Amino acid sequence: MISFTPKYITFDCYGTLINFTMSALTRSLYAPTLITNPSFDMDRFLSFFTAYRLDECFGPYKPYKEVIASALRRTCARFDPAVISYDAQIAEQLYAAVPTWGPHPDVPEGLQRLVAKGYKLVILSNAADEQIMQNVAQLGAEFHAVVTAEQVKSYKPRMQGFEMMYERLGCRPEETLHVSSSLRYDLIVADGLGVGGTVLVKRAGEPEISGYGVHEVNTIGELADWLGC
Repeated sequence: MISFTPKYITFDCYGTLINFTMSALTRSLYAPTLITNPSFDMDRFLSFFTAYRLDECFGPYKPYKEVIASALRRTCARFDPAVISYDAQIAEQLYAAVPTWGPHPDVPEGLQRLVAKGYKLVILSNAADEQIMQNVAQLGAEFHAVVTAEQVKSYKPRMQGFEMMYERLGCRPEETLHVSSSLRYDLIVADGLGVGGTVLVKRAGEPEISGYGVHEVNTIGELADWLGC
């Protein structure tokens, strides 16, 4: 059981609550490359694409559509242009797909249990405003607030989004519990800000980093169990 009662439970959205299938879709959209070049290392390509998306979140704010496009352009530049090249249409398709993605199967029931127990739920997401509410509508639970990178003009893992969220909520970091599937984007910086607690939802594809004292769960249902719901 948790050792304090959080005033708010704050969540990352994509990957944690929503099944974020960016890599799978990228692989699918570049399928012609794999057909004509079967030895092409798509896993390496996707690894670079993931890394560049993170890197694009630092520095001056830019719209999320540009984050995806720039990360894809930089990734393609690492490979032989005769084999694979940047395609603006693919970047557009990746961006357009984000609001169509739904939750992990465990999410709606787990969130509903948290709400029924009286917890106030908040999302802090690296999303564009035009995307996020379509995803939130599929989560099956009421959220007290949804804060986006577009609103705060800053992406996680920078601290500005967290700070703006706490200001809007009228609370201190130590009064909150932050839940994410990503140490890199969320939990390391949340720990640095002194949040009351951090929970890692162990979804596939995220590297493990020790030393941050996170509570680990496999599902949002397990989170609800831990919180006594």
